[in-house]
Amino acid sequence: MKTHPPANTLQFGHTFTDHMLTIPWNLFTGWGPPKIGPYAPLALEPSSTVFHYAQTLFEGMKAYRDKEGKVSLFRPDMNMKRMNNSAKRIALPTFNGDALLECIKELVRLDKDWIPKEPGYSLYVRPTLIGTQTTIGVSPPADALLFVICCPVGPYYPKGFKPVALYGTTEYIRAAPGGTGAFKLGVNYAPGVVAQREAAKLGYVQNLWLHGPEHYLTEVGTMNMFVVFKQPDGGLELVTPPLDGMILPGVTRDSVLALARSHASHTQHIPNLPSNLTVSERPVTMAEVKAASTEGRLVELFGAGTAAVISPVDRIGYMGEDVLIPTGEDGMGPVSRPIWKELVGRQTGAIKSEWSVTVSE
Repeated sequence: MKTHPPANTLQFGHTFTDHMLTIPWNLFTGWGPPKIGPYAPLALEPSSTVFHYAQTLFEGMKAYRDKEGKVSLFRPDMNMKRMNNSAKRIALPTFNGDALLECIKELVRLDKDWIPKEPGYSLYVRPTLIGTQTTIGVSPPADALLFVICCPVGPYYPKGFKPVALYGTTEYIRAAPGGTGAFKLGVNYAPGVVAQREAAKLGYVQNLWLHGPEHYLTEVGTMNMFVVFKQPDGGLELVTPPLDGMILPGVTRDSVLALARSHASHTQHIPNLPSNLTVSERPVTMAEVKAASTEGRLVELFGAGTAAVISPVDRIGYMGEDVLIPTGEDGMGPVSRPIWKELVGRQTGAIKSEWSVTVSE
């Protein structure tokens, strides 16, 4: 067994647990028996289609330990559904999501001691599916491998929230209508590295993906994006781009929308979230964001994803100037702060929720 490093030294995605799950698939024999074994290198031939045609997809979810030691996963059914949708998009085999989830639970139970006991820590779970057919040629693979690995991770902001600066990328696009932007495929991520690196050279932490001549806001790096506007009646509008085929249907995105809508409809009260709240899935342009900033109607802008949960933004570099975005003393805003508290409470078990799926008591 590996030595567990001190929790405060963990870096996201650098340390992996003792075990992994593997499930082979063949066109003629179907899914093979699941196997949990030691974390180890995979044996793949150089002609495996994953290396040549990007036949790879993945998911990301977290397992949490509450104060009583109970371990749970947060909304894993949504990850299973999205993973199957991604598989269909690139002609990889689909699977029984409930059956895979039971296998993942067994893996997490086996490696649950890797979840640090300190507050804010969790176990990141990475299911992956790749084409392994050893034939060069573009076609649906006759062989595939599904595997799951886990790594202990700490809080994204260990010293408190620090708003990030974004660069509005107009030189590149992340996705286009009819493409693969709505699916969690490896091919969507490698092209974004150059754009992120160029944003960093200009002094920005991450890039904001813009689309079309109108410069529609789509995603923040690898996260979904939310913006809050002040309305004429003093109420607030929480806006995120619609799932138009270019936007990844994020689990955190869906959670933010569900919580905000339940609060806005008065079916559930979220402490400190403004009562006069409208929730919209609609297109947003940089022209609208810039005008709202100038006129004092821009309340906040933030990214949402599994790794960070909520990532506040304080400025956007756009067409040679910075569009300034308000942030509170703690780095967050009046909508993101209470939603973050509710989300984290549900994830960690501090707030009871049907979204929390028990792995181990």
